[in-house]
Amino acid sequence: MKTRNFIRHYVEMVIAMLAGMLVLGLPLAALAPDSTELDLLGMALTMTVGMVAWMRYRGHGWAPAADMTASMFLPSFAAIGLLWAGLVENEHTLMTIQHVAMFPAMLVAMLLRLDEYTGHAGHVHA
Repeated sequence: MKTRNFIRHYVEMVIAMLAGMLVLGLPLAALAPDSTELDLLGMALTMTVGMVAWMRYRGHGWAPAADMTASMFLPSFAAIGLLWAGLVENEHTLMTIQHVAMFPAMLVAMLLRLDEYTGHAGHVHA
């Protein structure tokens, strides 16, 4: 049961990320100037909004939501660092790096609060 709760939460977070990206991504892209850095940060923002909204709906507190926020923004900052260092300049490649890094970052955030994601804590609306 604990493993199933953990996996369910992870899958829910991935779905919430994608939903946030799809719902908020186009409007944000229309408003933001063309900038690789802003595109990377915008992607992190849209995914975070979806995840935090879902986490709050499911009864999780602000601390785990902050962990998930960090799991979206830290890979984004790393991708921007690669850009600024001149190591990777292609935006598509940077977005791929950002997205691939977000999945293990989410996993680490969840492992740091294992009880939060394996028990019933935080699942008010289950």
